[in-house]
Amino acid sequence: MTGIILASASPRRAELLEQIGVAFSVQPAHIDETPGMAEMPGDYVERLAREKALAIAASFPHGLVIGSDTSVVLDNVILGKPSDEREARTMLAELSARTHQVMTAIALMHGGRCESRLVTTEVTFRRLQESEIAAYVATGEPMDKAGSYGIQGLGGIFVKELKGSYSAVVGLPLQETAAMLADAGCPVWKHWPSSRESQS
Repeated sequence: MTGIILASASPRRAELLEQIGVAFSVQPAHIDETPGMAEMPGDYVERLAREKALAIAASFPHGLVIGSDTSVVLDNVILGKPSDEREARTMLAELSARTHQVMTAIALMHGGRCESRLVTTEVTFRRLQESEIAAYVATGEPMDKAGSYGIQGLGGIFVKELKGSYSAVVGLPLQETAAMLADAGCPVWKHWPSSRESQS
């Protein structure tokens, strides 16, 4: 059976793959994530996902390699991971009572070909109070997350509305991931356990 490799160290992406019954190994890709001059956010996110998949596929030519990248975008500006608590507070204040985009790209490298898709989800925050921003930053949760928040964690209370893919905001668009694996000859549902098997 062809092995599936996740080219990411993100525990959230690993949890999402496990959620849909995918058996995989993890091989984090280390690439230069500097945006190109005048590079649009969507192009940037998709390029990084492809570069991650390609970097790991070089060592696993017969595997199915998944690369992914996520960016939070406000007014066409990428909000990356905060460098310190002050920057995290500033980002959250900017997101308060506004709608931003979460762009997540997935790339699948198999058989010498790299397919990729970009998924954009609109997320609207309610108005945030300075005291709750300070309390949230003090938990440490925002510090390793694009845009300084995690929708699947404590930061979920800030989200007023979401249009699009929830799993893509967490880090991996499950519908698109499953579709791409199926196109590559590896439908995830074929590996789901049956309740009948456990009863026999």
